[in-house]
Amino acid sequence: MKEGLKIGARAEQRLKVEERHTVRALFAQEGAFPAMPAVFATAYMTGLMEWACVEVIRPFYADGEDSLGIHVDFSHVAPTLPGQVVTVTAELTGIEGRKFDFRVSAHDGIDLIGEGRHQRALIDTTKFANRLAAKGAAAGLEG
Repeated sequence: MKEGLKIGARAEQRLKVEERHTVRALFAQEGAFPAMPAVFATAYMTGLMEWACVEVIRPFYADGEDSLGIHVDFSHVAPTLPGQVVTVTAELTGIEGRKFDFRVSAHDGIDLIGEGRHQRALIDTTKFANRLAAKGAAAGLEG
């Protein structure tokens, strides 16, 4: 990890919600939620929140580093319609070794739609790839 990352560092991500980001579209191939309302899916909100957190720390990755989410604790308290823009703000609140803690919030221009905490862990991409290969072999997924 490069030097310079400080508690309080922030990043934002924005997404214009499309039909494909709605609960109804989530796992559509499996027929999971066909009768659900066409509102922004919690799964996409979670991904957008993670993305904002990545953008806080990405400039400080050394070569061969990345991060993975290891904990999420988010509320999703208001619906967002296709056509609205969701803005997520992430703020770094803690650093403990290779773990990073964030406070996140999401707003759709009218309502606070979600907020919570997220934790990411810094990984060595080569070591992680080796770990995945070993797990794939153990699961019989070689090939």
